Amino acid sequence: MIAIPPRPDTPADDVGRATMPLRYEDVAQDGRMMLEAMPPALGEAVWRASLSRTPAAKLSRAQGVIPILSRMIVERGEGPISVNHAVEAEGFWQLAHTVDAHGEVDRLVMNLWADVYGKRARTYGPPPEGAGERVCVGRVFAEHVFTRLFAPPGERKVVAFDFPGLPRVPETRWAWRDPARLLDAPEGASPLDDALEDDVAPIAFGLAHTDSNQHVNSLAYPRLFEEAALRRLVARGRDPRVLSSAYEIAFRKPCFAGDVARVALRTFARGDATIGADAVGAFTSASAPREKPHCWVRMRLT
Repeated sequence: MIAIPPRPDTPADDVGRATMPLRYEDVAQDGRMMLEAMPPALGEAVWRASLSRTPAAKLSRAQGVIPILSRMIVERGEGPISVNHAVEAEGFWQLAHTVDAHGEVDRLVMNLWADVYGKRARTYGPPPEGAGERVCVGRVFAEHVFTRLFAPPGERKVVAFDFPGLPRVPETRWAWRDPARLLDAPEGASPLDDALEDDVAPIAFGLAHTDSNQHVNSLAYPRLFEEAALRRLVARGRDPRVLSSAYEIAFRKPCFAGDVARVALRTFARGDATIGADAVGAFTSASAPREKPHCWVRMRLT
């Protein structure tokens, strides 16, 4: 199941808000907002509109302690919408900790949420039922783990803050989830593949896949995974006219420009439906085999 964790009770002053214009590539031909257009709401409504005012934003510059993305969940809401109308985002954040099997703090985490709102509309053609109604078109969740990214390997782990304005250990306890569980078969689904199988096309990562963090951008993986899932559906005689409606991705090791990777995936049908599917898989390479891949992905296509 792909589900965004409940967002925290956030003081009104800490809720970030932002307006986001849309590009044509952000809205599919049927008026659904593309999932890949939603995570930027975290940057606008959380990082810039809310977190930038807090001590947590100064931590990385002062001590080199940086929150690294470990998990992202994106799900679509209602629609259709028009590319001619901007969407609005509301953002929320939370500091928390996880514990190991002995109850000792083993991670400090930062969780971000964003709800994206738009107006029912169409770019072309007659207006839809309920035109002009404000609806939630999607939601995003991102989990980050604090680390001393540029410290020697044995000194990177962060289990307590030592910075003015931040608690030594955040009060909220966060349940850490095994990322490999994303490969579990969806409940009630019928497998179209017997097991994980490599996609037919290798992925050659170039500069077009990267960002200023000097590695492949986190949003490149869901798009490439969706393309691999569509190829698999066609190979299994399924209709490829579907769109990802939710995904969850957990990260272990980044890819870089020049890397060549594979998507190992497995697809599933839901009930008697002839269109739509679920897919699970992982990005692998010579340096990241299936047992320890670059990342794990679960996706629903409708």
